[in-house]
Amino acid sequence: MKKYYLETYGCQMNFAESAALENALKERGWRPTENPQEAQAIVLNTCSVRKSAEERIWGRLGFFKSALYGKPVSLVLCGCLADHYGEEIRRRFPFVDCVAGNGEKNRLPEILDQLTENRGEIDLERSSVFAFGGNHFVPGSFKAFVPIMHGCNNFCTYCIVPYVRGREISRNPEEIINEINGLTEKGVQEITLLGQNVNSYAANGRSFGQLLAEICSLTPVKWLRFVSSHPKDLSDEIIAAMAEFPQICKSLHLPVQHGSDRILSGMNRRYTRDYYLNLVSRIRARMPQIALSTDLLVGFPGETGEDLDETLDLIRRVGFEDAFTYFFNPRTGTAAAEMKGQLSEEVKKERLGRVIELQRQISVREKTKRLGQTVTVLAEEVSKKNESEILGRTEQNNMVVFPGKNGIIGTFVRVRLLSLSGTTYRGQLDDTV
Repeated sequence: MKKYYLETYGCQMNFAESAALENALKERGWRPTENPQEAQAIVLNTCSVRKSAEERIWGRLGFFKSALYGKPVSLVLCGCLADHYGEEIRRRFPFVDCVAGNGEKNRLPEILDQLTENRGEIDLERSSVFAFGGNHFVPGSFKAFVPIMHGCNNFCTYCIVPYVRGREISRNPEEIINEINGLTEKGVQEITLLGQNVNSYAANGRSFGQLLAEICSLTPVKWLRFVSSHPKDLSDEIIAAMAEFPQICKSLHLPVQHGSDRILSGMNRRYTRDYYLNLVSRIRARMPQIALSTDLLVGFPGETGEDLDETLDLIRRVGFEDAFTYFFNPRTGTAAAEMKGQLSEEVKKERLGRVIELQRQISVREKTKRLGQTVTVLAEEVSKKNESEILGRTEQNNMVVFPGKNGIIGTFVRVRLLSLSGTTYRGQLDDTV
């Protein structure tokens, strides 16, 4: 029996593609192992968006060089790091048997067979098709990620994604509908549509708003989410679909990145703070109960204290329930890496600390407003701190812990939100519903 060992880094798209890879490998007679020493093939599905992810993978390559020396095992590195540093990886780590970019991922099952059967040199051919077709199901799971498009045409000056994922390609809508129907038949309750810029989806005459309407009309999906959205492409049609269909969770991740028009222009985001604030107003007018989260990038080249103040002001005005915050880290090959006005790490960390502290206060303020409500929760797992409690997630994507038995995991329950500990609610099952 051929065994494989798989490590996945980075975004939800990578994890979805790894799930599809595992399904394809199992169909070819491979079986997973959690011990790389037992594997005939090791696959690292990599990320290059953050420097920390890159550094971790460099370290793992060093580990495998030592741990697997002399063993009959094939080592494959695929994904964004392969696209970004392909030749350098081949030069620095010649023991890596195959370096396959995102466009070659669909060949991985065949590549692994070829490597382990010693069938000569591998002929990699870049493809624009979706990796491994349309089977992203993780056995036993009641949640699933479904990629609907990949790549990006925006070329934000700080971002490496367009260089490693390529230009936008949207998936056939019928294939998406068929996969979602198949997932719901297997008991999947919640589906998240994935794309680097999901709301620019366009295929077979369908826009993203139309696709959302078709999914809600033609499939029995219970909860539907999507990430990530670019503000410039979040149309009124998408807002209308979110408001109309109860299956679409009233939670939206809408990365603003910064609050200063000058910095937004330098980032090539192609919207202004006023545009963003107006968009938020339109969203909340249709869906007052919606929870908004965002990405905030601090310390972009040339950022002044006044620019930071504008970001802090925007955070106060919007009232995000959650935010992913980070400071600028130059990515080789991007325009921002060569810009003048690079800030010291000390300055970037100090400014990031101010953003984090403000957002922490606002997160508590906004989440406190929901206390006393009885909400629908998808029960996800037994609490690691208390086996008599269950962890779940609300429609607004907030975590809640409440007393319950593990028999309800994977089902929807009604929970009354009683208190807030950090950013996690404590609740009680509502037996009257």
